[in-house]
Amino acid sequence: MTLGKVIRKYRKIRNLTQEEMAGRLGVTAPAVNKWENENSYPDITLLAPIARLLDISLDTLLSFREELTMEEINEIIREADSRLEKEPYEEVFQWAKKKIEQYPNCDELILDIAVLFDAQSIMKNIPEEAGYEEYFCSLYSRVLNSADETIRIRAADALVGCYMRKKEYEKAEKYLTYFSIQNPERKRKQAQIYAETGKIKEAYRAYEELLFSDYQRISMELHGMYLLALQDKDKKRARRLVEKQKEMARCFEMGRYYEISSGLELAAAEKDTAATIAMIEELLSSIGQIGDFRKSFLYEHMKFKEVKKEFTEKLRENLLKCFRDEESYGFLKDDERWKKLEATFR
Repeated sequence: MTLGKVIRKYRKIRNLTQEEMAGRLGVTAPAVNKWENENSYPDITLLAPIARLLDISLDTLLSFREELTMEEINEIIREADSRLEKEPYEEVFQWAKKKIEQYPNCDELILDIAVLFDAQSIMKNIPEEAGYEEYFCSLYSRVLNSADETIRIRAADALVGCYMRKKEYEKAEKYLTYFSIQNPERKRKQAQIYAETGKIKEAYRAYEELLFSDYQRISMELHGMYLLALQDKDKKRARRLVEKQKEMARCFEMGRYYEISSGLELAAAEKDTAATIAMIEELLSSIGQIGDFRKSFLYEHMKFKEVKKEFTEKLRENLLKCFRDEESYGFLKDDERWKKLEATFR
């Protein structure tokens, strides 16, 4: 890590602005900005004051030690794990602290050591008074500014768990902001916090939203696999995937419409006239129940928009238009059953 990056990293850890840092060192804010952007370097007489202000050693400031490779990190963690099985926890802990002091800029090593020793302290029932947990939380906080998003999220996850164990739920909730809104773990952990703090309805709703989102995600993934099977001309696999989609729609209580729709495409692809017509008829008949999943106990704490009649009528119109497509459903046009069915829904 370069000098400029080290200054920026530890300035942020200390929650100092460039202006505040400049004021304490007797320089201008643009000078600090130039250091961090590596357009210039601080005068040698400022190195010790900078290190003191950032609460780091000159060794850390000047990055004398290079970053470790993943192989080297894994080797240190394996050694720590092995020593924890044979030696007193405190002795191995002190050994690990020295490793962190040797490689103060290696976020991966710092996080891996914290996770390992934190877990071991829980397993060994080491009392909180020993101060280990507070130290591990300081390590997690230290790597929250890592350039590696995975490290930031792992550290935030560890802090959420740490403060939940201590029943400090407001602090735990604060670290959820390090997870993106799209990350389901954020909502899952929020649901756990709701449950622990007596917000039962909110916890239910969070879990239900996750469940509903999981259905949509898994459905798309199964459909993607189904399309691959067709591309690979593997009809047997395609049929099995369609069955899985049906089973999933039943399991998630999505309603008959979603159970039927998954098999229609395959029936049409195989030009199975009887099966295709039967599915089309049931699909068109069940459009009015397309929102029946809203009645399921699985989603009773969620709020859904009302399915308006205009929507179902437009959906029926679009489906009929699709079923008249020559390329996909042309094989039906001379079938008497199809002609009668089409006339029914005109």
